[in-house]
Amino acid sequence: MANAARIVLTGVLAVLPALPALAGGRFAAPQGCEVFATVQMRSCQVSQHYRCQGGAAGDQWAVYMDGNGPYYLSKIDGETRWLHSYDLATGEEDRLAEETDPASFTTLITTGRDDYDFTTESASGEVRRYTGYDELTGESVTIDGVRLERTRFDLTARDAGGQMIWHRKGRQLIHRGWRLFWADTEEFENAFGDRESLVDTPVQFALPGAKGFLSTDPIYDCEELMTELRP
Repeated sequence: MANAARIVLTGVLAVLPALPALAGGRFAAPQGCEVFATVQMRSCQVSQHYRCQGGAAGDQWAVYMDGNGPYYLSKIDGETRWLHSYDLATGEEDRLAEETDPASFTTLITTGRDDYDFTTESASGEVRRYTGYDELTGESVTIDGVRLERTRFDLTARDAGGQMIWHRKGRQLIHRGWRLFWADTEEFENAFGDRESLVDTPVQFALPGAKGFLSTDPIYDCEELMTELRP
């Protein structure tokens, strides 16, 4: 899995210069881009968040990695609209398509709630519609010296025919200054009725110059996950 992810990542790099690389166990942002935070999360995950010169104001990228390497890359704008995403294990790309009600981070932090309704289309032509809302709970929490605000959310993904693919609901965390969301706790259900409870809360924030900044190795819950995978 780790090698496959890196092979796909290298292939995508040849086409899209805004994608990152790995160098000696550290994250290397693309030329003209600057990482502003490395975040260690529960469930053996670490993310790198960066902005690039020449892009639209407010645009930013994030790469998510697990114990097998990078697996997901996304680009959002200043309103946290989902512009592009890439599955780095398969090379599949999704792009924002039509928006009936665009996501708006500004609406969320000024009114306390933001509803959205938009579709994405993959490179293979698959269309998905996403409907839901984010809502401030009025709670705040400080993690590793970083103040975050808690939200509740409800999100449903449907196929082009209107059939549910999956449904998610639970809590997330936002940073107003960075205009970012992180997972907290949620309940997930797919179209087959399979259900799962997830805890992906951030645990450690490494800013430029701090220990752990640009690290590509997740450190939280990895032993527990390895134990679960053993026969």
